[in-house]
Amino acid sequence: MVFNERIKILRTEKGLTQTQAAEAGKMTMRAYQRLENEEAKPHYDSLLNLANFYGVSVDWLMGRTEDREVHQL
Repeated sequence: MVFNERIKILRTEKGLTQTQAAEAGKMTMRAYQRLENEEAKPHYDSLLNLANFYGVSVDWLMGRTEDREVHQL
């Protein structure tokens, strides 16, 4: 899965701990760890929270594009 790799990349680029990333995603640290370790799939709200926090597109997080930029209408 691409998602787990990309959230880890974003977290390390920002120099955040898993706890800080979990807070940004409005989830427990264990829930965040499960996402990074590919033990779970993201819930809709968590996906949006993480994309908004990091300023990347949901499509990039999910591996549908190589373009990180958010394109709004």
